[in-house]
Amino acid sequence: MGDISAEREIYDVAVIGGGPAGLAAAIAFADVGVKTALIARRASYGDNRTTALLGGSIDFLEQLDVWRHCADQAAALQVMRLVDDTGRLIRAPEVRFSSQEIGLDAFGYNIENRVLMVALEERAAKLVSLIRYDSEAESVSPDDSNAAVRTGLGHLLFARLVVGADGRHSLCRKAAGIDVKRRDLSQTALTFNITHARPHQNNSTELHTPQGPCVFVPLPADRCSVVWVTTPSEAGRLMTLSDDDLSDAVERQSHSILGRIHIEPGRHLFPLAIEQSTHFAKNRIALVGEAAHVLPPIGAQGLNMGLRDAIDITDMACGAMLQGEDPGSPGLLSQFDWARRSDIESRTFVIDMANRSLLSDFLPVQSLRAAGLHLIGALGPLRRLAMREGLAPSWRPARRLTETPTDLT
Repeated sequence: MGDISAEREIYDVAVIGGGPAGLAAAIAFADVGVKTALIARRASYGDNRTTALLGGSIDFLEQLDVWRHCADQAAALQVMRLVDDTGRLIRAPEVRFSSQEIGLDAFGYNIENRVLMVALEERAAKLVSLIRYDSEAESVSPDDSNAAVRTGLGHLLFARLVVGADGRHSLCRKAAGIDVKRRDLSQTALTFNITHARPHQNNSTELHTPQGPCVFVPLPADRCSVVWVTTPSEAGRLMTLSDDDLSDAVERQSHSILGRIHIEPGRHLFPLAIEQSTHFAKNRIALVGEAAHVLPPIGAQGLNMGLRDAIDITDMACGAMLQGEDPGSPGLLSQFDWARRSDIESRTFVIDMANRSLLSDFLPVQSLRAAGLHLIGALGPLRRLAMREGLAPSWRPARRLTETPTDLT
């Protein structure tokens, strides 16, 4: 990664935000020779949360030469089980998805976020076209020809395109004049990791309870990450339990499918909400990751969708520059907005409806949910379609920039 050579610099692209989606976008631009600024404060990533990276995300990270540096610390997701644990009169049958049924070794891989971040940071540091500003953005001011970005350390830089990867309280989104729609879900996710006595056999198990899903996702060895979605009061109670008491509670919740359970250090509570920007790009600013959309942890869509944001903006902007065009032009940003809208809105709708149907006490809704899951489990073509669409939209084109041009600027 290059050094800052002056207080005022001009770039083709400035990426604001140093999470996985922002780092991936910055690497993707710099990897093909685009003069790129990354404005993100370096911070140790102590969070022990994990992410289930699905097939398209793995392909992207392989193209960025990131995945091989962390793959050995990830666990394959070969089987996904949906289990109705509501105890209601009308219950859905268990649905089992196997990656082998659609010709894949695995749907994806579960990895600790801090491991992925180390691999991304190390790759970014090797790119001479990527200049790192170890600071947060203080202001972003777009105009007709570029966007001015001032950092908290006083650096002023200009870019034709700004990629806003600065999270749900996005400065970039506000600077672009983009509104956000938000709905609180009255649910809270408690996350932690466990060790267990029985092997998980690369099976991910999602237990559906009346308060939300409780998901056990494989990690290397006899370990799993757990996302337990429940009411805020119950999540708060679980958070205060001793390690032994929480281990017992998790073992009961899992019906002992993993045997004896032990809680690892590190627990986190996250109030759940659905957020979606009214636009995904505007005024020389394109939004990726949680700056554009926030989803509950259902179906492993959050970061995977953020990485698709990064793929699309890098493909479109680099394609424009190869043609000598402006990567932050209104036409290109409209194209990006249109390209992302179908993916984001359709997946947000499906996840929201799945969550609502699980929480509903209305018997016809419970019947429809049970019938739908029965059909998916019983009909092979429908089940295979659900698996393929869960990985990525079938209409989505393959990533175009597989070769490295010598000069995009």
